[in-house]
Amino acid sequence: MNISYSFQIYNNTTSLPATWDTLAIDNIFLSREYLEVLEKSAPTNMICHYIGLFKDSDLVGIVLTQFLDSNKLESFGERDQCLKTSVRNFTFKKFASHVLFVGNNMLTGQNAFSFSDKIIKTKAIKLMHKGVNALKKDFKSKGKKIHITTIKDFSATEIDLLSTEFKKGYTFSIQPNMVFKIDENWKSEEDYINALSKKYRDQYKRTRKKAIGIEKRKMKLSDIIAFEDTIYELYHHVAQNAPFNTFFLAKNHFRVFKEKLQGNFLFYGYFIDEKLIGFNTLIKNGTSMDTYFLGYDESIQRERMLYLNMLYDMIAHSINKGFSEIIFARTALEIKSSVGAKPIKMYGLITHSNALINHNIAKLFNYLEPKSDWQERNPFK
Repeated sequence: MNISYSFQIYNNTTSLPATWDTLAIDNIFLSREYLEVLEKSAPTNMICHYIGLFKDSDLVGIVLTQFLDSNKLESFGERDQCLKTSVRNFTFKKFASHVLFVGNNMLTGQNAFSFSDKIIKTKAIKLMHKGVNALKKDFKSKGKKIHITTIKDFSATEIDLLSTEFKKGYTFSIQPNMVFKIDENWKSEEDYINALSKKYRDQYKRTRKKAIGIEKRKMKLSDIIAFEDTIYELYHHVAQNAPFNTFFLAKNHFRVFKEKLQGNFLFYGYFIDEKLIGFNTLIKNGTSMDTYFLGYDESIQRERMLYLNMLYDMIAHSINKGFSEIIFARTALEIKSSVGAKPIKMYGLITHSNALINHNIAKLFNYLEPKSDWQERNPFK
């Protein structure tokens, strides 16, 4: 009996197959409700597509892609104003402004695809590759040539499997994913504090003292809507001061997130005298807690150690609610390390459409990717 394999590209969530969510059961970031968030409030320079993989008429694989047009960006990040930055920005616009991500550029981790056990993984990857190539052709026919195709955030064994299919890709490793593993014996924040060495217990006490007078509030949808302008200002300030950006969130992003994910999306505001001075967000993803975007008033953050207080709050909440780990992602590596997060090496593949550039992609990539030197800490006894 002949088995036929096929793929289908979808450009909106309403047309997704009815069984889509059965393959997203282990990852909220591939679920229909999360993809609806992207659809309704993606960054202005992002277009999402979804690929379904089929074995006969059975859906056996789901894939997320994001097309980013960085020509539509107001800036790539304003922290490093120097010649290298302006050269990098010119190079980026000229040779790397149309990027197709297989996966999610807004998150850290394997959020690219999920395959059913009804299909052999190598077969699924081959089929996914065909779907990605068809999507690239589609973009080209609309006058948007894809410069760079990238698939990221995999373990060493997973990337080996992918690179046998995506043969022209250069394997890269950028900043690690900072993951905080929660000891199964910890039942409260107190257990975490007791596990810290004296130096880091002192850091904890000093940080908490600085937060006296700051009120932390769990914000409902109506609160997020009421403070939307301030929330966006606080987020935008932090985003603009990042060393490198490929997108900026839409203003309604957090509101839509709360509408769609409800209790799985947590939004915490930090107030002084009823004025919102910072916020952070968390997403429940099975037994993992994913940290998401945050924002703060820089002057208050420095004086009150607001960022470090937020990290401690996220740890306390995740322990209290019985999560097994916190995905702290890949910014502020040293400070996250100082609270107990460990670096997990992640790999990706990158291919350029120009054969000559692709031959030298390693050099170009290392030039475009901002480097970060940091020292790993171990805060535990």
